Amino acid sequence: MNKRLKSFTPWLFLLPAILFLLIFNVYPFFEAISLSFMTRERGELIFAGISNYKRLITDQYFFRALGNSLIYFGIQVPVMTSLAIILAVALNTVITKCKGFFRTAFFMPVVVEAVAYSLIFILLFQDEGVVNFLLSIFNFDAIPWLSNKWPSRFLIMTIMTWRWTGYNMVIMLAGLQAISNDYYEAATIDGANFFQKFMRITLPMLKPVIIFSTILSTIGTLNSFTEPYLITNGGPNNATLSTGLYIYRQAFRSLNLTYAATISVAILIIVGLLSRVQFVLGKEK
Repeated sequence: MNKRLKSFTPWLFLLPAILFLLIFNVYPFFEAISLSFMTRERGELIFAGISNYKRLITDQYFFRALGNSLIYFGIQVPVMTSLAIILAVALNTVITKCKGFFRTAFFMPVVVEAVAYSLIFILLFQDEGVVNFLLSIFNFDAIPWLSNKWPSRFLIMTIMTWRWTGYNMVIMLAGLQAISNDYYEAATIDGANFFQKFMRITLPMLKPVIIFSTILSTIGTLNSFTEPYLITNGGPNNATLSTGLYIYRQAFRSLNLTYAATISVAILIIVGLLSRVQFVLGKEK
């Protein structure tokens, strides 16, 4: 009896976490898939087959949102990942004093309230803001950051990079600290310089962590909502409309939960495919 009780005791401690995952993760996942095959008529859900998916493949706004998100993914994620690696390497090897201060400073944007930093960036990048004033000092024309297609996209990517680089830096730093110094000492004896150590030791051994970080960034980018919603509200002319923002509009503005669920399932499939491609390119199981 004591043996059975001891073997069951760990599950009692795990039970709250398991229930939390079932209620808030597993159930919504299957409910979203179920809703994607439904439609609402006269206030009741009825089975609609693949009609929502037929609508999806002809929805120009969905493809506009997906295209914008893929632009963010193709430009912002590599830049952010590169910056995170550089900062992590600097904190691990170059910066020897006040490491705690720099780690906190780089990570701080993650914990800043979204509304607060959004207002600050709007003030900085508005037509008569600080950024355009600085450009005018150097005889550059003012840039319509909030009302022109590519400047607004660049602004969104800049804010996302500013916010999440420190988060990814912490992940990279944890990976760097797991690499044994024996490799670097052996390379030093062989006459390798800093760049050669970085290319031949650091990057190959950090590859699993980089893949993990880029997959997290892929998921976050394709579901981005906060920055496009608070900074540009998807404008101008849907130039910064993201898939996350489009799902929000369908679910809470148009009250079309079934179609919003369909978009969510489509994004799930796309994220899965992109993650698979990253695993294949990284040759990691």
